[in-house]
Amino acid sequence: MIARTDAPRTVLPALTGARILAVPAVMALILAGPNHDSAYTAAAIVFAVAAITDFADGYLARRWAVTTKLGSFLDTTADKLLATGALIALVDVDRASPWLAAIIIGRELLILGLRGVVAADGVVFPPSIWGKLKTNIQFVAIVRWGGQLGPFYFDEWVMIAAAAITVLSAVEYLKRFSSALR
Repeated sequence: MIARTDAPRTVLPALTGARILAVPAVMALILAGPNHDSAYTAAAIVFAVAAITDFADGYLARRWAVTTKLGSFLDTTADKLLATGALIALVDVDRASPWLAAIIIGRELLILGLRGVVAADGVVFPPSIWGKLKTNIQFVAIVRWGGQLGPFYFDEWVMIAAAAITVLSAVEYLKRFSSALR
């Protein structure tokens, strides 16, 4: 049993690490999917479990009042790796729009760079409500569920919404930290 005082030092990095380790597994399962429908199901399950670790990580960090610059950076980097890895694989198997994936991945790289610039100045870069919403909507959009609504599947409509919220969150971050860009 982990002592309560040791829990943040062991549990939180383990949750972040699990998310990072899930990326190649999710990608491999998605890429195997066209030949094996069960691989898509397995990819969705692994992805969902990895996404849940993000929620657990954030909840526990707030509950234990343990936040560090490194932990915050690694947590958001793990989220970006998980989402972008899944998107790249989904584009490869024609399950996601390359245009929407480019918007989402481009934003992730832009904000990751901005985080680095801000962190170099010793400034804390807390996530905004738009950033949190963006992550949640992206996670929902990546897993195919529901039937077709008009010309698209439900997850494709959610991906369009995810791309729009992704752009809005980028604008919000760029405005908030514009002084770091000067």
